[in-house]
Amino acid sequence: MNATRSAVFLDRDGTLIDELGYLNDASGVRLFPGAARAVARLNEAGFAVVLATNQSGIARGLLDESDLERIHARIGDLLATEGAHLDLVLYCPHHPRIGRPPFRKVCECRKPSPGMFLEAREKLDLDMASSWAIGDSRRDLEAGRWSRVGGALLVGTGKGQTQREHTADLYDAFVPDLPAAVEHVLAHHAR
Repeated sequence: MNATRSAVFLDRDGTLIDELGYLNDASGVRLFPGAARAVARLNEAGFAVVLATNQSGIARGLLDESDLERIHARIGDLLATEGAHLDLVLYCPHHPRIGRPPFRKVCECRKPSPGMFLEAREKLDLDMASSWAIGDSRRDLEAGRWSRVGGALLVGTGKGQTQREHTADLYDAFVPDLPAAVEHVLAHHAR
């Protein structure tokens, strides 16, 4: 059976929510303006929306997986206010040099490695060639490239402005924020 569903892979911090360093409390979650409606538009267009996020704060001992579950539940609640949802939330808790095993290790899930993207492909039966990666850093877009997504967009929120110059080889367009990225995806998907 051929995969037929397209996905949009979203980075979390700096793309969907404010970049706050190592967020460890759900009360600190702040969606960027227009982010919930942008995700809802992707849902309405039939895209699988996958959150793929490096969370080395777990390896660093700054939060645990139950803290992270509460943070992601809060994101889900905030998205739901606009009728939006995430189809899958994936995270990498590892760091190659910091923390204790099992979290201190070289893994295939930490972006720029493609592990989370490939896991989503298997779980959701995705067509990677018609999918998109949206993020605010080089590693977000490299994970998309390694997993063979068809398009990549760098947002100007989070680290995006500082990443723009040395990331230009990886993105199809630089856009100001997630709502603009979604407009770009929908315009190109309709063709």
